[in-house]
Amino acid sequence: MSTTEQHTVTDIELAIEGMTCASCANRIERKLNKLDGVTATVNYATEKARVLAPTGVDPSTLLAQVEAAGYHAALPETTAPEPEAEAADPARTRLLVSAVLSVPVIALAMVPALQFTYWQWISLVLAAPVVVWAALPFHRSAWMNLRHGAAGMDTLISMGVLAAFGWSLYALLFGTAGTPGMVHAFELTIAPGDGAANIYLEVAAGVTTFILAGRYFESRSKRRAGAALRALLELGAKDVAVLRTVDGQVVEQRIRIEQLAVGDRFVVRPGEKIATDGTVEEGSSAVDASMLTGESVPVEVREGDTVVGATVNAGGRLVVVATRVGSDTQLAQMGRLVEEAQTGKAAVQRLADRISGVFVPIVIALAVGTLAFWLGAGADAATAFTASVAVLIIACPCALGLATPTALLVGTGRGAQLGILIKGPEVLESTRRVDTVVLDKTGTVTAGRMSLIAVHSGDTDEDVALRLAGAVESASEHPIAAAIARDAEERVGPLPRVTDFANSEGLGVRGTVEGHAVVVGRPALLDEPLSPELDAAKTEAESLGHTAVVVAWDGAARAVLVVADTIKPSSERAIATLRDLGLRPVLLTGDNTASAQAVAAVVGIDEVIAEVLPADKVDVVKRLQEQGKVVAMVGDGVNDAAALAQADLGIAMGTGTDVAIEASDITLTRGDLSAAADAIRLARRTLGTIRGNLFWAFVYNLAALPLAAMGLLNPMIAGAAMAFSSAFVVANSLRLRSFR
Repeated sequence: MSTTEQHTVTDIELAIEGMTCASCANRIERKLNKLDGVTATVNYATEKARVLAPTGVDPSTLLAQVEAAGYHAALPETTAPEPEAEAADPARTRLLVSAVLSVPVIALAMVPALQFTYWQWISLVLAAPVVVWAALPFHRSAWMNLRHGAAGMDTLISMGVLAAFGWSLYALLFGTAGTPGMVHAFELTIAPGDGAANIYLEVAAGVTTFILAGRYFESRSKRRAGAALRALLELGAKDVAVLRTVDGQVVEQRIRIEQLAVGDRFVVRPGEKIATDGTVEEGSSAVDASMLTGESVPVEVREGDTVVGATVNAGGRLVVVATRVGSDTQLAQMGRLVEEAQTGKAAVQRLADRISGVFVPIVIALAVGTLAFWLGAGADAATAFTASVAVLIIACPCALGLATPTALLVGTGRGAQLGILIKGPEVLESTRRVDTVVLDKTGTVTAGRMSLIAVHSGDTDEDVALRLAGAVESASEHPIAAAIARDAEERVGPLPRVTDFANSEGLGVRGTVEGHAVVVGRPALLDEPLSPELDAAKTEAESLGHTAVVVAWDGAARAVLVVADTIKPSSERAIATLRDLGLRPVLLTGDNTASAQAVAAVVGIDEVIAEVLPADKVDVVKRLQEQGKVVAMVGDGVNDAAALAQADLGIAMGTGTDVAIEASDITLTRGDLSAAADAIRLARRTLGTIRGNLFWAFVYNLAALPLAAMGLLNPMIAGAAMAFSSAFVVANSLRLRSFR
């Protein structure tokens, strides 16, 4: 093999199944990196591995390496993605069945009045499917960890559930718990006991159900991680009208977008999406590129100009020659940017998983040590095993499993009432450390819609100028014309009818209104120059990045209309609030510098980065991160999606595109920038609640572990302490409902 060949690598993506925590991703990553020439990055959140391997490597080698680590891998091309609802069904079914069976088991154990003759055997029948079938994922994970010499939360869950169930079987079959008429007194006493008269089926079933609930809600958030790419691809056109020569005549044929080839000529009518990147061959129009570039003002294109796929033709008919198709288009390149940003962002490992790496082995060792100690001290086997089981049950992490999902559910529920959507626990730690907030201009700080912001009419009546200009513009489909017509009608009422309408492409429109020959557009349409007053108004508007439109009738220019993207009323107050939270605001936009600086001056932002392309936005975020900043990005367009994914905290305005929303960590459905400050406060409060939950969950368990090891805490009291810690965690989480 030549030196060049040795250094040639190929990029392979693997879909990983079976990961239950961030340590699983680390284990797979280490296993893959043991292969010669392989560099792998495994993302727990997206359940994907990105592998750089020598060219010619057999993908089956990579798949086998993942299988050897105890997980399943497949090439995405060979695995059809399941819809979210369909993928969620098995977990939801397991949870629902477990809950239905567990409720009566817990009720019978905790309420002596309900304990009829043979109630304990009914509890066994109900609890067995929960322990054997519903808890099967935990048992599988524990077995896999055992095979690879590791231990995690699933290990403790499985051992605790099986220990409680196994001892219950012993007490029922070989002890006195199976006696007809046995009553479970549920006495909270601290004293040694042999356990032969006690069953702990409610512990086995309850722990399983609570943990399944937490895992189910966590997995729902995780499954949405890849939705940004799907939303991005859906922006493109699905079919296209190409021009073909048939029998010497040029005819239109509609084909699927996948059949379009470089060099094909295709037609784009008003209102249609441009099918792919290309060059305009015939026609002129205004193209709305805001979904991709963030530009609020449509771009005028004519013969020879380039256009980008997925943008919208807002004006006349175009004939375009395709120059890039498929994976070479700008839309596809932006998709890759989003994917790379998501892969490069390390997922925050859950606190419980980090702690369990040490906690679980200690608990297991303590349970085994307790059993050995009592047997060595001459105690009978029942007493020794009872103490050992109590250790496992008191340490069984029900409260740990509830700590994150309950706080998240309450916090996100309150957030939804306030127009804030937090996607999952992995986003919360970043909010505590964020010190810089990057704000996209269009649609975030500004409304993202063209509006008439000023009328300069000199000695002419302003309402007359608006009435005549609005009437002519109402016949045009141009976005700027639509803004003038809409705002004119709101100010002066119904507009008169226009006749003899004509459109001068790229210049403006003309028509007859109430006997007046009206012209609206650029000065080039006029026969005479503007007056000094109107020319000064036009120059001032353009210096601020606004669009100036001249209105003339009966041969003379009478007014200048100024159209621009307006600033949201709440933006100035919201940015002041962000500063109060200790954040430094930065305005980032694809618009021109003059327009960006004008907006920044109004809302109180000192730092402006303007005229940037989508890839540049990602670079800006990376540059800030390299400077040691923890960056929050607020945006709403497709062009913001990659930057939102790259940022330490991505915040999408819900009034924007699905791509931006799906690539973000937090979505603001209010469309109000002040919600960004509320989102950061709520996320920080939710994180604090999770930390408090985890702390108290461990305090309860660790305080009782010595009692359990000394044989002074029977498993029933251990189960009660575990249940109390769970109730405390839930109650503490409910305090988030009062967040304002």
